[in-house]
Amino acid sequence: MKKFNSINLPQKLVENLSLLGYETMTEIQEKAIPEILNSHDVIAQAKTGSGKTATFGIGILLQIDVKNFDPQALIICPTRELASQVTKELQRIARFIHNIKILNLTGGVGKKGQIHSLRYGAHIIVGTPGRLADHLRIKSLNLQTVKILVLDEADRMLDMGFIEVIEEIIARTPNEKQTLLFSATFDEKTKKLAKGILKNPIEVKVDSSHSPKIIKQQFFQTSQKNDTTKKLLHHYRPSSCLIFCNTKIQTEKVADVLYDEGFSVMAIHGDLEQKERDEVLLQFANGSFSILVATDVAARGLDIDDINVIINYDLPREKDVYTHRIGRTGRAGKEGISLSLFNRNDSFKIDEIRKKNEIEIIEIDSLEVKNLEILKPVNQTLCIDGGKKDKLSAGDILGAITKKLGIEGKYVGKIDIFRFKTYVAINQKVIDEVYEGLKNNPIKARNYRIWKMD
Repeated sequence: MKKFNSINLPQKLVENLSLLGYETMTEIQEKAIPEILNSHDVIAQAKTGSGKTATFGIGILLQIDVKNFDPQALIICPTRELASQVTKELQRIARFIHNIKILNLTGGVGKKGQIHSLRYGAHIIVGTPGRLADHLRIKSLNLQTVKILVLDEADRMLDMGFIEVIEEIIARTPNEKQTLLFSATFDEKTKKLAKGILKNPIEVKVDSSHSPKIIKQQFFQTSQKNDTTKKLLHHYRPSSCLIFCNTKIQTEKVADVLYDEGFSVMAIHGDLEQKERDEVLLQFANGSFSILVATDVAARGLDIDDINVIINYDLPREKDVYTHRIGRTGRAGKEGISLSLFNRNDSFKIDEIRKKNEIEIIEIDSLEVKNLEILKPVNQTLCIDGGKKDKLSAGDILGAITKKLGIEGKYVGKIDIFRFKTYVAINQKVIDEVYEGLKNNPIKARNYRIWKMD
């Protein structure tokens, strides 16, 4: 793999990428970034976890005029979770640029704050089709200054029925612009969309299957899914596990069964309020619970590199969804395991999956369970009733815990600071000490309401 400093990138960008852990380019980055920097329209086909956000992010950031606060780049994502992930990653990559503004426009929150932010301008807009269309209709968003358009996970947006909304949004952008289309699969619907909006595109494709050296794919025939799932969890003992179900109701049922057995588990699906979904994902990412049971709403917007095991409680209805699901593990150069449950009626799904994947069918009875003790999560999350509006920083929080309370820094995990709240992952060994200490000691000369999240 080539290093980022092997292509013509500003030194400050290369240094920042190095600080973020980006030393060598992934295959999609190596092939697509030069084409993007040469102003070509690009169709890029790459599986989940291939580094596509950095691919188009680098291409966008090097074309932004920071003195002009009109929207210069628009990134359309299928889900709120993915839009949030893309926004955060772009903000990390953009640290080398002073005063750049990246604005996230998605549903689940009121439009009022977004309208206020738009009045002050933004260089890059990241959003979901529905909310972007809402802002266009009420004229709080003007896209006539957009120079770069990105459709991220275009196949997923088409599957979700967004084609007309996407066409409406694109019609509000200039005819002369650079368009980048990223998709894990490239079916007829996606080809038709690409043909209508890209001009003489360069096609970049990387392997859409997952190497068995990175992700071990095992299948288990069973008529007792709950018992089989519990046995798999006891056998593999993952510190972080994502279980996929096909329906919202099933996610709740599976989570309840596992919770009753003592597992550290939560469920996420489309019926949860956005605030609830954000908090569940945040706690899962920072290691405050071990098992997340999800519908495919989480398959495309979950940015966690340390998921050890994926369990397909239900096989997905479409083979491409299987690829997206298992791509949640085996990320950032680590190995992962995908475990899928199936019954006699699933033989045709197995045949489709086999065409692109090396799979193993294993008898569940062949797995030994030597330890029935349930692995508990390492961390628990503290919530502080203060955030960016109070000018709190990660350094302020870390200092209050390590210097004032004398807690070693190794016991403090991720610190996520939002506008009104801050979430801190604390090792279970010291959670009570930190909780009591922060309740009784000011942070930056101010006392904040603090509570432990369950």
